[in-house]
Amino acid sequence: MRIVFAGTPEFAAAALAAIVEAGIDVPLVLTQPDRPAGRGMKLAPSPVKQLALARGIAVATPETLSLKRGGEAAAAAHERLRAVGADALVVAAYGLILPQAVLDIPRGLPDAGCGRPTALNIHASLLPRWRGAAPVARAIEAGDSETGITIMQMDAGLDTGPMLLAESTPILPEDTTGTLSARLAAIGARLIVRALREAAAARLRATPQPAAGATYAPKLDKREAWLDFALPAPLLARRVRAFDPFPVACARRGQTVLKFWRAHAESGAASQPPGTVLAAHGDGLRIACGEGVLVATELQRPGSRRMRAAEFLAGLPIAVGERLEGQPLEAASP
Repeated sequence: MRIVFAGTPEFAAAALAAIVEAGIDVPLVLTQPDRPAGRGMKLAPSPVKQLALARGIAVATPETLSLKRGGEAAAAAHERLRAVGADALVVAAYGLILPQAVLDIPRGLPDAGCGRPTALNIHASLLPRWRGAAPVARAIEAGDSETGITIMQMDAGLDTGPMLLAESTPILPEDTTGTLSARLAAIGARLIVRALREAAAARLRATPQPAAGATYAPKLDKREAWLDFALPAPLLARRVRAFDPFPVACARRGQTVLKFWRAHAESGAASQPPGTVLAAHGDGLRIACGEGVLVATELQRPGSRRMRAAEFLAGLPIAVGERLEGQPLEAASP
């Protein structure tokens, strides 16, 4: 079996490592082009590219696979895929749209009941819930009690293809997008190897996704990071976890932006307007919300590291009665 792998972040690198360690032939890896990273904003390869190069696997980094937008460069990428002679394409958080012309290039695995799978996707949700770009963060934000991994047979739709394998995991009260993604990456790595082995033995079976229960998980936007304290405290606490490690929840104290890394909600009616600091001590920064109180226990100020509340407040005292704003300074200007 020959597999072309397409992926970019650590989540995908875990799957690539498992596939290679299982002895499956991976002659080519597709990943996003090098991007600026770190304080110096120097170009850095993706985790998948780093792993592929370390394992001696050829890497391609097309800007797009759309023939309409990519022209000759995209056509050359298509030709390289055809030359590999792969049985299937495995995709995990790649970040580029795969046109039908690309999905049709591999020879295909044995028919799983919904045609010969030419491309398998490792999707970080229990489909059809949370189709789209940010399923882990949206599941936490929505307060879901569980999520999981679905190995899906790709089609032209957005995460709409038949399901091949799935496994659930609970969303723990302390889970962030970072911790939950790491756990899901391990599940996905194990499931994709199982899917490929069962496919090779003609034991893989596909189930069409049900129409009921489908939801969409849009990509995270930095503008969402601002905590609107008029909202209920439980929702804001979930957003703090959902936006860790990106885009990181924040609020403004005057002209200073504060990042919120850990927080929990307390019930009860706040006696002050939303955003008002009710208490500031070692146990946390207590902030009035539209419903309940948000208690921030780990924060960060510009130019510093993230700190527990006691250490943070020792360096940046905040008085009871101060008002934190959930919008950037320019948005607050008349």
